[in-house]
Amino acid sequence: MRAIKGKTAWLSGTAAESQVARRYADGGAAILARRWRGAGGEIDIIARAGDTTVFVEVKQSRNHADAAQRLTRHQILRLFDAAAEYMGQLPNGLNSNARFDVALVDRVGQITIVENALCA
Repeated sequence: MRAIKGKTAWLSGTAAESQVARRYADGGAAILARRWRGAGGEIDIIARAGDTTVFVEVKQSRNHADAAQRLTRHQILRLFDAAAEYMGQLPNGLNSNARFDVALVDRVGQITIVENALCA
């Protein structure tokens, strides 16, 4: 039973990430990576919007409020670590323009993107 629930959650999460990536692409952003994994952790979506690298964390739940609450401090720190690693390979390194968005997806597939949600 646990394996079925885990696979269902994984498939649901992958579908939510695909919807969010499509939303960014439809808005003119280039999708650079999906589920990019570095030593610091995983980033769900990395996009380029103009001259800005956008790191997107996708959270899915019954409603947007529940989805937002699923983002933990530990996950945020891992996202920052992974983003710093990714930015290290950009021409301007850590001096590159970047932002951290959170995409909230509810059970019916409605998406709310909070730009700069994780700004310091």
